[in-house]
Amino acid sequence: MDTTYNPQALEQALYKAWEEKGYFKPSGDSSQGNYCIMIPPPNVTGSLHMGHAFQDTIMDTLTRYQRMKGKNALWQVGTDHAGIATQMLVERKLEAESGQSRHDIGRDAFMDKVWEWKNHSGGTITQQLRRLGASVDWDRERFTMDEGFSKAVQEVFVRLYQDDLIYRGKRLVNWDPKLHTAISDLEVENKEKNGHMWHFRYPLADGALTKDGKDYVVVATTRPETMLGDSAVAVNPNDERYQDLIGKEIILPIMNRRIPIVGDDYADMEKGTGCVKITPAHDFNDYEVGKRHSLLMVNIFTQNADVREQAEIINSDGTINNDISLSIPEAFAGLERFAARKAIVAEFEHLGLLEKIDDHSLMVPYGDRSGVVIEPLLTDQWYVAVAPMAKTAKEAVANGDIKFVPQQYENMYNAWMNDIQDWCISRQLWWGHRIPAWYDESGKVYVGRSEDEVRQQNGLSADVVLRQDDDVLDTWFSSALWTFGTLGWPENTDALKTFHPTDVLVTGFDIIFFWVARMIMMTMHFCKDDNGKPQVPFKTVYVTGLIRDEQGNKMSKSKGNVLDPLDMIDGIDLESLVEKRTGNMMQPQLAKKIEKSTRKEFADGINAHGTDALRFTLAAMASTGRDINWDMNRLDGYRNFCNKLWNASRYVLMNTEEQDCGTNASDGGDMELSLADRWILGQFNQTVKSVTESIDNYRFDMAANALYEFTWNQFCDWYLELTKPVLANGSEAQQRGTRNTLISVLEALLRLMHPVMPFITESIWDRVKPVAGVEGESIMLAAYPQFDETKVDEQAMAELEWLKAAIVAVRAVRAELNIAPSKPLNALVRGASDSDKAILNANQSFLFKLANLESIQELGEGEKAPMSAAQLVGQMELLIPMAGLIDVEAEVARIDKQIDKLSQDMARTQGKLNNENFVSKAPAAVIDKERAKLEEMQTSIAKLNEQKAELAAL
Repeated sequence: MDTTYNPQALEQALYKAWEEKGYFKPSGDSSQGNYCIMIPPPNVTGSLHMGHAFQDTIMDTLTRYQRMKGKNALWQVGTDHAGIATQMLVERKLEAESGQSRHDIGRDAFMDKVWEWKNHSGGTITQQLRRLGASVDWDRERFTMDEGFSKAVQEVFVRLYQDDLIYRGKRLVNWDPKLHTAISDLEVENKEKNGHMWHFRYPLADGALTKDGKDYVVVATTRPETMLGDSAVAVNPNDERYQDLIGKEIILPIMNRRIPIVGDDYADMEKGTGCVKITPAHDFNDYEVGKRHSLLMVNIFTQNADVREQAEIINSDGTINNDISLSIPEAFAGLERFAARKAIVAEFEHLGLLEKIDDHSLMVPYGDRSGVVIEPLLTDQWYVAVAPMAKTAKEAVANGDIKFVPQQYENMYNAWMNDIQDWCISRQLWWGHRIPAWYDESGKVYVGRSEDEVRQQNGLSADVVLRQDDDVLDTWFSSALWTFGTLGWPENTDALKTFHPTDVLVTGFDIIFFWVARMIMMTMHFCKDDNGKPQVPFKTVYVTGLIRDEQGNKMSKSKGNVLDPLDMIDGIDLESLVEKRTGNMMQPQLAKKIEKSTRKEFADGINAHGTDALRFTLAAMASTGRDINWDMNRLDGYRNFCNKLWNASRYVLMNTEEQDCGTNASDGGDMELSLADRWILGQFNQTVKSVTESIDNYRFDMAANALYEFTWNQFCDWYLELTKPVLANGSEAQQRGTRNTLISVLEALLRLMHPVMPFITESIWDRVKPVAGVEGESIMLAAYPQFDETKVDEQAMAELEWLKAAIVAVRAVRAELNIAPSKPLNALVRGASDSDKAILNANQSFLFKLANLESIQELGEGEKAPMSAAQLVGQMELLIPMAGLIDVEAEVARIDKQIDKLSQDMARTQGKLNNENFVSKAPAAVIDKERAKLEEMQTSIAKLNEQKAELAAL
């Protein structure tokens, strides 16, 4: 082995060998069961971030662990086509290269451009996954737009439509005015902004008056422009101020049309004026009020979020109302929405209907891709009626077919599922799975797997013109089919029969509804077992926390606190790190701020640590479900841990290679195990039990901590030192026993650690296996260690722990008296039991070597000991005579200094107690405390004087 551990020299070469030799593939041997994990498909546009590194470490640990336990294991890999992100990226590239938009070149040519980009640049994150050591089966890699998966998506859409669970309707959605598409709630970023609350007077119709005699009510709004589409004013039915107005009407200013006053609990009597303007076509809460009261929905915006010239009127059932025509006043028609806001406020002020304007902070929704304010907009979209599927999906969790770890996330899941709404699945994009629906010239819709199928099933002649729907499906729709679509469904493939249901899903809490719940619903609807029972997609959902920065802040590019896992692995100099964080920033001031904080935080850049140190850090910090504050010091510490393991392995090999280790039957020599050998075998087997139970219970932090404790403290710090006396002076049988224990424990320890730290363990194991008499191509195909109760010698473990306590006691004396470790000491013992004496007599070589003792003598009964430093080892007193070990003069001077300080403190305390003014006014408890302090100091001075007298005798 090289003298220095250098992860950069071994990791990539090892991974390449693993992949080329096909070690990541399922073995095909199901005798010990099958095991499957589906990777949450990262966006094809993405690159590895700390969240990926965290979750992928957990998934790889589980996969390697189960593979070593003999399971037929598959970690299924793939990427998501990332509709909006990919389309935006290619559109920007197209504009930069040719000055053209996608509309200039047309849909088919643009799709060719996207595929060209995907094939050339879309594999960044999969290459980065290899750097993490991910043991995924690359031969089965899937892409949500590949031919087989697209077939599954199309099949699901058609079947759901045939089951009356997919329909098209005009509903309110999150509309991105820049991208011209509906987006999901997950793609909306709510930001707190300082704004205003405008209070408008709405005149009452037909001479009606409020209870206080006013001919108007006051409504407050943060979005004045939407008042052009108001359909009602709501008041609380229990609000005595307005009860008499329910059923009457208001004259909507500017538009001069009558709208009703309705009673609805949505109006909060304690908030504002108690009157709320209702705009069902432009607010999600108002939309629900509108449905309850069958209000018209008045759409005043174009898809650019500009004010329309003519409002679009939609009935409460979603149909177009052609009976009413609403023209927008010319002064506002065509205005951009925020320009319209200013104009409308000015008009209210001109009309004398502006009551007041208050400063107001509010949450404003932004598109996370476009960066513009999202507008709730009524549009024609495709929907899935999910309520029937949700019922089955809830039952799967309730009856334990699916378990959440931690269990608390079941509550989040159930809360969402109990209030589930129909799912908008269409997006106004070009990149994605195009909806398999066609329209004839009358607008009638036909759904099928192809245009030919549509024509054949509906008897449509060739002269009937059909137009395919331009929309594509939401990426969450296709990813909801991930567990079964990747395994070949709708065909009943061997892979589907072998690996479905999968075993565990590793994911974040933020997509439990958007992805996890939808996977459960879709899978249970389409996949059934041989008895017709719906199949779950996975048996366990392991929910991870977020990786935050060292201050607990969420990592984001705008904050400049993002850490790249590859920088942790390979290292990066300061200038490169600054450039990485600020290079593409459009805001110079923000870039300067991030540069300053980066230089302060990483004055010398980031050191290279290697993949194993990063993985071990992530595992050690993976406490169940909690967010993790990143800690560079821990990463440094686990890099040192890798060094420790490397150097310990070199020691073992130096003492076992080309030696008789008793690992081959032909050696024929006897073996005698020392107390230390029997102790380490017991410690190791207890560690095997602890690590196995921890991984089985998804406590990766506890597994990592158990590995660290055994490796660093028990194996390296204690056992290797305990082997030195035997290897130097033991009999041939004893030396053979210790060499056997050294190499066998190290070999098994490497297998125990492998799932978390794959590279270093494989590299060392390759050198260790021939010495240990072990065969095998790779450690990842070797058996995982099993707990062997017969190797746990409780007596040997107790005796060695007692011996360790004695050694620690001597070392403590050295530390207290500043005695050099190299100076041999003599020890006395008093009160030793028969078992204590037996341990001492049988293991003097260990004690003499590790504590550096020259002799140990037992004090006779009643025999007075010289002045000594004393430590207790169990019930036995261990004494180190101090004569000749310390500088008496210096020690007396130190004690005198302590006595002087205590004397001064005593004088002050005594002064307080002699002061009648203090004693008469102070509470009794305070006086008692001062007296107790005085007694304590007097006792301390007496003891120090005794020590001086003893020192004089030396």
